[in-house]
Amino acid sequence: MRKDAQPGSDQPGCGLIGVSVAAYQQISAAAAASSPSTAISWVGLNLRRRKEGVAAFTTATLASRDDPWRQPRVRYSARPSRNPGLTTSGPPPAKLDAMTTPMVSLRDLRMDYGAGPSRVTALDGVSIDLPAGSFTAVMGPSGSGKSTLLHCAAGLDRPTAGQVTIDGVHLTDLDETGLTLLRRQRIGFVFQAFNLISSLTAAQNVALPLRLARQQITPGGVAAALAAVGLADRARHRPVELSGGQQQRVAIARAMVTRPAVIFADEPTGALDNQTSRQVLALLRGLATEHGQTIVMVTHDPVAAAWADSVLLLTDGRLADRLDGARAEIIATRMAKAEATC
Repeated sequence: MRKDAQPGSDQPGCGLIGVSVAAYQQISAAAAASSPSTAISWVGLNLRRRKEGVAAFTTATLASRDDPWRQPRVRYSARPSRNPGLTTSGPPPAKLDAMTTPMVSLRDLRMDYGAGPSRVTALDGVSIDLPAGSFTAVMGPSGSGKSTLLHCAAGLDRPTAGQVTIDGVHLTDLDETGLTLLRRQRIGFVFQAFNLISSLTAAQNVALPLRLARQQITPGGVAAALAAVGLADRARHRPVELSGGQQQRVAIARAMVTRPAVIFADEPTGALDNQTSRQVLALLRGLATEHGQTIVMVTHDPVAAAWADSVLLLTDGRLADRLDGARAEIIATRMAKAEATC
C-alpha cells in the first residue's frame, strides 16, 4: 500500500461535508438524477449509521434554481459526542489564545499500513504545533507522508499511535460521531479535484455543509462567501459552466462558509495555471491574515509554499526540516536535498 494512501479516495468529497463515502455517493446520485430546473430531492436517504452521528435524515429538499435559498425539511438528531466540546447546534466555539494553546497540535504521530514484513510506516513520530491564524505548507518527496499527515490531522483517518488536538479537542477521545461533528463545525477542506456536485449551482454547493449541519442558511451569508472569492456573479452557475480556477474558488467558499477554525488544503493549485494559482493562494493567505483562520496546505510547488508562514519538510514519514518565511528558491533547494536523500 502506498504511504500516502487516501481513505475513501474514490470519493474524497465526503470529507468536505462530513459524511461517509457511501452517503456522499447517494447525495451525488440523487442530485445528478434530477432535472436542473426542478427541486433536487433526497427521498429515503437514510443515514441511520451511528458512526455518522445521524439518527434520521429521511427527506430533504434542496431548493430549485428559481429559489436557491429555500430551507430543506430535515429531521435530524445526533447521538451525543463523548467530548463535551462538540455540540450539534449553537454558536461556534470561541477561539483559543494562540499564544497559550496551538490550534493544531500533533504529538508523536505514527501511522502504519499493514502488519508484519509488509508493514509500511507512513508517519514515524511526527510532533508539531501550529498556532491560530498561521499558514503552514507541508512538503516532501512522493511517499513522504504528506497526505497521510493531513488526513490524520483533519480526523479523516485515525493514526496508529499519537495524539491529534484541534482547537482544544483531542481527536483520540472522539468516536466516529464526534469526529463527524468536529469536521462539520471546525474544519474546512479544499482538495485538488474540487469535489463539487455537478447538478448543484455554485451557491447550492457552498450552502451544502450548512444544510447538513442544520445551520441557518441566508442568501447574504452564502453570497458573502462567494463574493469573498470573487464569484458573486456566478452564484447560479453550475460547475460545468465554470473554469477550473472558478470551481476551486467555489470549493474555498464552501470551506469557509461555516467559519471553521482550520482549513486543510491538499494540493489546491495542482490542477491550475500560474495566474489562477496565485489567486487561490492569495485567498488562502487572506483567510489566515485577515480572518485568523489556520491554514494547512500540502503542496509540491515551492512557489505555492512560499506564500505560507512556515514550510514543513517531511522525508520517510519524519519531520526533516522547518523553514520560516523562506523564499521559493530556498524552499526548492531544500526540497532537492531532501529528494536526494530518499
